[in-house]
Amino acid sequence: MRRLLITTLVLFSLLGGTALAQQFSTLEERMTEAEFKAAGLDKLSAEELAQLNAWLAGKVSSGAATAQMEDRRGFPTSTTTDNGTIVTSFTGEFRGWDGKGSRIRLANGQVWEVTDSTSKLKVLVNDPTVFIEPGILGSWYLRVDGYNTRARVKRIR
Repeated sequence: MRRLLITTLVLFSLLGGTALAQQFSTLEERMTEAEFKAAGLDKLSAEELAQLNAWLAGKVSSGAATAQMEDRRGFPTSTTTDNGTIVTSFTGEFRGWDGKGSRIRLANGQVWEVTDSTSKLKVLVNDPTVFIEPGILGSWYLRVDGYNTRARVKRIR
């Protein structure tokens, strides 16, 4: 078993490099010897195990890259090219907005502030669907499903 572990680590360092090795722990490191045997992994050759660890490392690193990608739409310094409509909801009771300065916290964690002093919406609905649509010159507009009123907004968080 020790020889298998050493062979795997050498192959892994050749395949993935030391930076990847610091971010990813192999199956042998993650599992106890009993778990390793129960899963049948002790039957794999050193090359097969190295391939499995390399594949798993690729899945872990691509998952981490996806997790680090954050929805930056709506921020003035946004570099994303996906400026499509954001469809989310408001959790709980929603009473609308009172014009400029009103802040709206959405279910997806985003916070938007109304920048339009003339737009007001007085409603009382539960869990409404909210659409935030891009306008021209970097502007964004928020509207609530079922209502025609929309407000110009900017993203705070």
